Amino acid sequence: MESDLVTVAIENGIASVKLNRPDKINALDYAMFKAIDNTIKSLAKQRDIAVIILSGSHGNFSSGLDVKGISSSPSGIIKLLFKWLPGNANLAQRVSLGWQRLPIPVIAVIEGCCYGGGTQVALGADFRIAAPDAKMSIMEARWGLLPDMAGLAGLRQIMPKDQAMRLSLLAEVIDAPKAKTLGLVTEVVDDPHAYALDFALQIANTSPDANAAIKLSINYSWSGSIRRLLSRESLSQVKILLGKNWKIAATRQTKNPQKPYQSRQSGW
Repeated sequence: MESDLVTVAIENGIASVKLNRPDKINALDYAMFKAIDNTIKSLAKQRDIAVIILSGSHGNFSSGLDVKGISSSPSGIIKLLFKWLPGNANLAQRVSLGWQRLPIPVIAVIEGCCYGGGTQVALGADFRIAAPDAKMSIMEARWGLLPDMAGLAGLRQIMPKDQAMRLSLLAEVIDAPKAKTLGLVTEVVDDPHAYALDFALQIANTSPDANAAIKLSINYSWSGSIRRLLSRESLSQVKILLGKNWKIAATRQTKNPQKPYQSRQSGW
């Protein structure tokens, strides 16, 4: 489901998703949270999408939470934070965790400011490609708040615990080169959009079933038990072998490099 706040353009199996609230530097109010969540749900159903590129409009990723907009609507705060069980993800958490749970590789392009909730959203992506002048911050502590948008699910996989805690406690703004040294971003390049597109095209040239299985295995087995890792690998491999894309991948390697893949199997 697309709205004016989050635009989606799909070409050659690549979905370009853009946060689009430029008058507020793509800040997150309740409507933006809903638009992101709905977009993730819609993309999950489209099995012909191979890669997602996530960015912000007008040269900024997101300035973070729209505190004024959120606080002006008590009912919006309740809807944002409500969950049936403590272990479930609420709306505020789904806009980060949702990207990680998609069976599709997600590349975030970070330009301009990427603060607070914006950083939490970006942490849901599998890769973060930043412009040299981009700025990032886990900023919630400035407002006396805990970062509670599930960004930690991604942060704990890419950074040492002490560095993650330091960034969260001090809420300091760091530039892209420093973010790269800490592991917060994947690459720092002059043209992150061009880099992300080239990267996406390379991913789209591989089996969507294998990509879904690889993402599932790495995200859920990275810090899990060996038994769960072995089980997940075996079950995923059986599922891949029951499909046709692995045969197409072999054909592309040996006979016909242009043979198209079928849509991703359901159930990932």
